[in-house]
Amino acid sequence: MSSNNILLHGDGTGAVLVDAGHVLHADQTVALLRQALDGEALVRLVNTHLHSDHCGGNASVQRAFGCRITIPPGQWQAARDWDEVALSYGPTGQRCERFVPDAQLRPGDRFEVAGRRWDALAAPGHDPHSLILFNAGDGVVITADALWERGFGVVFPELEGENAFDDVAAVLDLIESLGAKLAIPGHGAAFADIAGALRFARDRLAAFRAHPELHARHGAKVLVKYHVMEERQQPLDELLAWCGSTPLFGAVWQRLKQPLGSPAAYAAEIVKDLCKGGVLALRDGVIHDA
Repeated sequence: MSSNNILLHGDGTGAVLVDAGHVLHADQTVALLRQALDGEALVRLVNTHLHSDHCGGNASVQRAFGCRITIPPGQWQAARDWDEVALSYGPTGQRCERFVPDAQLRPGDRFEVAGRRWDALAAPGHDPHSLILFNAGDGVVITADALWERGFGVVFPELEGENAFDDVAAVLDLIESLGAKLAIPGHGAAFADIAGALRFARDRLAAFRAHPELHARHGAKVLVKYHVMEERQQPLDELLAWCGSTPLFGAVWQRLKQPLGSPAAYAAEIVKDLCKGGVLALRDGVIHDA
């Protein structure tokens, strides 16, 4: 559920952390940081984007280390005001502890850690405000959820009725143009076969373009799985009620032309599919993460 936490060690000027994971894992993130820092100061936390799995640990990390928090500019005011609708936590029914950002990292900006330059590049698609970070000297790109070894993150604007598949394609082209040697994704291990990952991502994108209902259904499954990961377990009737009351799940149901007559009925089908695939488990009327 948590994003990768990427620690860039300094040369006496302090370390920088890229992304802080989910709030439920915040204590673990802080403990791992203490071990990895080994007395080095953490001076800055940079978020690639503000989905709850990437910034939920921000507040805990800042309390523990006193670092400044830097975010992309698109949701600066929403974060300062803690507008949970604009920040997506309300519509998705997800948890995130409030934090206050200190600075913005804009596309085209750069920062240095231990003499290594990291360029911030716009990466809309999965999230319209997302950034990727590129270190040309070492050929390393931090791709966040724009590119994984096997695909990319749900294209949330598409779930909300906006056209964003073109943005995904453009960012994949951008990543290819960098000629990086190593990619560090938002989830999963770092990988060197960037060309192979791009081929897989483009094939997946082509399937979603041809059949947007597949992407919408995938998005519904992700919303349910993520919620159960947050809860760890939940009675089935409560889970279905949550789906019925969660705005983005309802929007997906509407986008799919109201299958089965109600969001809750559609959610029951989604849960059944996830259990069949071994992603969730139903025992004695309670859904468990699997």
